[in-house]
Amino acid sequence: MRLTLKFNADILDWPKVPVAQVYGRLTRVNGLLLEAVGCQLGTGDRCHIECRDKQLVEAEVVGFYKDTLCLMPIEAASGLMPGARVMPIEGRCLIPSGLGILGRVLDGLGQPLDGLGCIKHLPHVPLQHKPTNPLMRKAIEEPLDVGIRAINALLPIGRGQRLGLFAGSGVGKSVLLGMMTRFTEADVVVVGLIGERGREVKEFIDESLGEEGRKRAVVIAAPADTTPLMRMRAMRLCHHIAATYRDQGKQVLLLVDSLTRYAQAQREIALSLGEPPATKGYPPSAFAQLPSLVEMAGNGQHPTGTLTAFYTVLTEGDDQQDPIADSARAILDGHIVLSRKLAEKGHFPAIDIGASVSRLATKVASEETLKQGQWFRHLNSRYNEVKDLLPLGGYQAGHDPEMDMAVSAYPKMAEFLRQSTNSQADHAHSITALAQLVSNMGYSL
Repeated sequence: MRLTLKFNADILDWPKVPVAQVYGRLTRVNGLLLEAVGCQLGTGDRCHIECRDKQLVEAEVVGFYKDTLCLMPIEAASGLMPGARVMPIEGRCLIPSGLGILGRVLDGLGQPLDGLGCIKHLPHVPLQHKPTNPLMRKAIEEPLDVGIRAINALLPIGRGQRLGLFAGSGVGKSVLLGMMTRFTEADVVVVGLIGERGREVKEFIDESLGEEGRKRAVVIAAPADTTPLMRMRAMRLCHHIAATYRDQGKQVLLLVDSLTRYAQAQREIALSLGEPPATKGYPPSAFAQLPSLVEMAGNGQHPTGTLTAFYTVLTEGDDQQDPIADSARAILDGHIVLSRKLAEKGHFPAIDIGASVSRLATKVASEETLKQGQWFRHLNSRYNEVKDLLPLGGYQAGHDPEMDMAVSAYPKMAEFLRQSTNSQADHAHSITALAQLVSNMGYSL
């Protein structure tokens, strides 16, 4: 009689020892793009490349051609050699999550930049975020107080809305973003400083956030001197962290500076892969990435959690028809345009009320407030028709009573729109101030 014994190694739960280390070889370096053969990796997978000094550089697969993988380093790489070993990294990219990262400054990999030590004893979750069912999203019905009088009264914003700050360089986008950081009511503030000057990171943390603001904030920084892949990962990371807090029922404010630098990073990667430029040097993939990114923001399925997002958009040469600005305007829930002419006059925040719009104003503001705002806009528009004639004496009063009212009321209108960086105007005060102002400007029910 013969007994057959079956051995099941899984029952003993022995550790799995790899039979061999599989690695490929680096064959070519072409600008930002690295080419390797011999690895079984897919797009989005990560690997380590061994440099001359035995240091390992992390890279990501961004494409392939036949058996050749197209890699891009996540951090600046030096000392790469022909035939360098390319070793796959097993598992998905995990990032820290939870309230323990509040007050920290991280890079695009989730590693701390603030010198406060490693982030330990926190849950780590995959960077990939599952898209939200559009039919399950919470409706935007509650107004958001951003502490800026011109926006609260004339451009009402709701919790869960996504807006863009459109302006050229040096007009005050970052300053306005800092004011919103300090004044907006939110449980958690997530700040993404993507592709901007390195000195602005510390300035924003010390001056805009401050000690109190930093306790409820998470800052993700990838300055202009980082690789394009790091900038893209940093942008995805700040959206993922913000969405995680939203799904936990928090009131989240996401501030990103800037959306244009993210598109430029995608342009660098796409052009390196040989994708043809389409509109003003931007390949089609640069425009395809924007909707998938923006859709990560906004409200989710949680009954109390909200995620309001503000993106700065750089309009090169103050051209509002810049391709990225035009694409962002189409996918966002409103846009706030900053005027260089107003900034040159010392009018801050330099918000061009006539060119700005909030698409959800009718859902979060009363009908009376909307009518008062329309009358304010109307008189402001009438004044802009003749403002160039006033210094030349080309406008004579008495021919158009409405125009005369607009000219006489403009100083008070400009005073209403101005606000110092350290003063806060709450929502109730802004609505009351608007009602008092338009009552003296010929407004009637």
